[in-house]
Amino acid sequence: MRRFKPIALAALVSALISGPAGAHAIWYAEHARQLALIYGVGADDLDSVKRLPGFEGIAAYDANYQPIEAKLRVAGPLVVLDTEQRPTLVAAVLQNGIWSRMKGEEFEKKTREEMPNAFYSEKTIKYTVGVRGPLEKPIPALPGQVLQIVPVGPIPEKLGTPMTYRVLYKGKPIAGVSVINDLVNDPDATPVKTAADGTVTLPVRNQGLNVIEAVYKAPTDDPKKYDEIELGATLSFLLQHAPE
Repeated sequence: MRRFKPIALAALVSALISGPAGAHAIWYAEHARQLALIYGVGADDLDSVKRLPGFEGIAAYDANYQPIEAKLRVAGPLVVLDTEQRPTLVAAVLQNGIWSRMKGEEFEKKTREEMPNAFYSEKTIKYTVGVRGPLEKPIPALPGQVLQIVPVGPIPEKLGTPMTYRVLYKGKPIAGVSVINDLVNDPDATPVKTAADGTVTLPVRNQGLNVIEAVYKAPTDDPKKYDEIELGATLSFLLQHAPE
């Protein structure tokens, strides 16, 4: 009987379960003039408050990408970001735990050790960077953002304009990462893969909030507990509407 090497088996399992890049993610969006940190996918704006213990790497930056004071607080059903001045960039990380599932069943928040017959187990980490002010210089690789999407060139002013993004893994461009163009309004879109230089070019989808998502399956660092590490990153920015 032919035996698969562990790395080949992991790749096979990943291929079998892979689908659209869209998955639960985090991003910043304005709610009632407060900057909320959202956890969800598509129209599903889920409970961010109960995930508050998993948030880390909360950061805000000025126009020169120097850090400014920033902290999260609970405001009713929302988790909102307070900063000492208007930021150019905001960022966050969510340690979303380890999830396993039996074939054909839903994921449960258990490790492979806890679910030894699991078809697949993964550790999930979510990253986000939000553009809140004009960009005077290219966005660098930010501290703590292991997977990051950065715009290549200026952000257009009109929807439909082609825009190039580069996906960074540990600060370096990475090929073959799945990217979708509109996590909020089209989360089940067929993903586009990044090129050899880590770039992908897509038309800007919305004259308003845009949330681009990248998903990368990294090798496990603890095979007893999970098969892969799923890293998800979003980049969000706004296009202004015409004057009323």
